[in-house]
Amino acid sequence: MKFAPIIHALIQDSRFRPVLISTGQHREMLDSTLEEFGITPDVELRIMKEQQTLSQVTHRILEGLCAGDHMEGLDAVMVHGDTATTLAGALAALHRSVPIIHVEAGLRSGNNNSPFPEEVNRKLVAQIAALHLAPTPGNSANLIREGVREHSIVVTGNTIVDALQWGMNNLGGYGEPALADLDDDPRKVILSTTHRRESHGRPMREIAAALADIARRREDARIVVPLHLNPKVREVMVPALAGIPNVDMVDPLPYLSFCKLLQRSDLILSDSSGAEEEGPALGKPTLVLREITERSESILTGSSRLVSRNRGQIVHEVERLLDDPNAYMEMATAINPYGDGKATERTIAAVAHYFRMGPAAMPFVPGADFVPATARSAA
Repeated sequence: MKFAPIIHALIQDSRFRPVLISTGQHREMLDSTLEEFGITPDVELRIMKEQQTLSQVTHRILEGLCAGDHMEGLDAVMVHGDTATTLAGALAALHRSVPIIHVEAGLRSGNNNSPFPEEVNRKLVAQIAALHLAPTPGNSANLIREGVREHSIVVTGNTIVDALQWGMNNLGGYGEPALADLDDDPRKVILSTTHRRESHGRPMREIAAALADIARRREDARIVVPLHLNPKVREVMVPALAGIPNVDMVDPLPYLSFCKLLQRSDLILSDSSGAEEEGPALGKPTLVLREITERSESILTGSSRLVSRNRGQIVHEVERLLDDPNAYMEMATAINPYGDGKATERTIAAVAHYFRMGPAAMPFVPGADFVPATARSAA
């Protein structure tokens, strides 16, 4: 979803001939997103099998990318973020001596175990990438501290804002019968998602218990929980929340439907990295269900709050925002630090500059970087 605006821009730009390779990771959620964005991969590896380990997934992606002639004739390989696909894609490019362009580079939590394995994946990619497209000045600073040459970094903003703006301009229905009356419901809508590997087990039980407490204590609230397909999520969430009248558990929503749900929501509770950016971009107070985050910018501006995965803490923070209009408005009107909707434009310009001038001729055109309002005022 974050990559889609860049893919469309590359396709429409006559200077580039993109080859779209889908590894098939998270296939069950990938297909609807590709369809909504009108993207058809040139190569589909279909690497997913049931009950694969993380090592097996990474191995199968790398093996699939290196087989055949998928990497032949490429001038660069673009990878996004920090998934197994990202790491394997970068390694496959390295093995073929193809330059790597890393989109959403420089995010760091400072803890290799949170998020796991994403923190390590993105640090490894940073060691071999030729061009680093960092969403924020803080991400750029992280890379520089690790020894990445400053002239190979461009600050672009985050393309999630570009995708979100497209989504808000193309809203339809929820596509989910349980939500058919949501727009007419006068109650506050709380959107909650959780899926992170480090949340599995006891932390997720704490989150589920907190949601149940909130639902039972707050008849003025309605909680919508799009359930991740991972059985480790469902086996905790479903028993804890089933049968509570003001809780709707639904399957993962297509992107445009999820955008509509984001728009309707009054408050977001999530351990998802996407929600940490989407909530602030829409002015939705966002409570981050994690112990540590690599997206500190929204914490600093006040548009999100790190509340851990403690049952009592989650309940307290939700009730504070529901009962205190001033606290709610302070978060809802805080600065969004993640972009202005032009990250794709800056990304394409940076890639074109890289090819035109070569890596030795960086840095990028002065003044083209994304600088959030907080940084502008500080400067």
